[in-house]
Amino acid sequence: MVELVRLTYSQGTLLLSPAPPGPVGRYFRFDVRVGKYRCLAYRYRDIVSVLRELRISFRDEVLDLPECPNLSVKGVKLRDYQVEALNSWRSAGMRGVVVLPPGTGKTVIGVKAVELVSGPTLIVVPTLELLDQWVSRVRSLLGVEPGVLGGGVKRVRCVTVSTYDSAYINAEFLGNKFLLLVFDEVHHLPSEGYRQVAELSAAPYRLGLTATPEREDGLHLHLPELVGPVVYRREIPELSGKHLSRFKVVRVWVDLSDDERRRYEELRSKFKGFFDRRGWSLRSLRDFEALIMKSGSDREAREALLAWLEARDIVLNARAKIEKLKEILRWHRGDRVLVFTEHNRLVREISRRFLIPEVSYKTSPQERREVMKLFRQGTYSAIVTSKVLEEGVDVPEANVAVILSGSGSRREFIQRLGRVLRPREGKVAIIYEVVAKGTSETFISRRRRRGLEGASSGPLKG
Repeated sequence: MVELVRLTYSQGTLLLSPAPPGPVGRYFRFDVRVGKYRCLAYRYRDIVSVLRELRISFRDEVLDLPECPNLSVKGVKLRDYQVEALNSWRSAGMRGVVVLPPGTGKTVIGVKAVELVSGPTLIVVPTLELLDQWVSRVRSLLGVEPGVLGGGVKRVRCVTVSTYDSAYINAEFLGNKFLLLVFDEVHHLPSEGYRQVAELSAAPYRLGLTATPEREDGLHLHLPELVGPVVYRREIPELSGKHLSRFKVVRVWVDLSDDERRRYEELRSKFKGFFDRRGWSLRSLRDFEALIMKSGSDREAREALLAWLEARDIVLNARAKIEKLKEILRWHRGDRVLVFTEHNRLVREISRRFLIPEVSYKTSPQERREVMKLFRQGTYSAIVTSKVLEEGVDVPEANVAVILSGSGSRREFIQRLGRVLRPREGKVAIIYEVVAKGTSETFISRRRRRGLEGASSGPLKG
């Protein structure tokens, strides 16, 4: 057979010369700067497949893989659903997303996928806590020292663990170094920047791991193209009591103060009147984005937006929530408690008032690691945070979560619930939702709990 084409890698793209034959051409566009045809690197697997199907001879110079020992997982017995998930992923051509609740061993599934491919792998995670956990698991289960990208370290090896930020910054360099990409908390991937980690990589095998693939902005619809379709899915109620701790969700009602209620109703009347006059609704992220866009040129829309934001702020930070938190902390002395809020200023206030360590985006990586270490050891019995601990906190001892405020998304609620579902003998986890009575939080609470059969609500114990 006569060689027809040459395929090479260049800064996150594939270059092909001469002109692509037949159906291969649909992937490429001619780049006059280099006189060759170019496309994003993630098309590599499809292009090679088409070339082979057409029996077209080609020279493949794309991958430049680091040396890799034989990768074998030691000392792990998979649970039934983990075996099912891996088999489903393998049957789908080693591409796809596995959806499992927090605390069900998605890391083990990821490490076993590395063993199945037995080649250079990049594992991408959203937080430094998760980076540390994956590094530890790679060492203990695969018996190799992983490379690290993140936290000030840049070291690429056969198995490399990276934060999304570091993988994005180095995407062009990393794009031809791996056979397998593992995306932990894969719902982060479709965002405008992070998706380039997938698009600029030629890795033919891909695994996404998450408890909640759906995004409010709808960008999860790009996951099948970037990683593959959902190939396996189990929900919290299916695994609770056996592979996860039993749990109870308790909705706790609080009242706005007279001043808060008066101002809330004024603001609600203002923005509701605007929506009624315009025939608008505010039921989705897209509706809110449309209001923001309109507020740039429409004074009345801007006033309605500001009224909505102030009303929401009153609800999220109601003074009665602080007093209720005081009661909950008193009743759970000796337990390991995670407190979640929407805004960092409330995190700081709670930290100062109750002498609880805080973890926010302002907390340095070193301080965050130390706080989590002391929390695991029991030196700290409670931590207050906004959003940074919704993912990547592996603390089996934590058994109480308190949601004082949040965005209202089901994904956020599941992630927060997942922080206290790590199984431990005899453990029953409790998650308190502190809800301002007679406000929009009532609807939000119902929406985010939808689908959690077995999650009960009841009076606050005293």
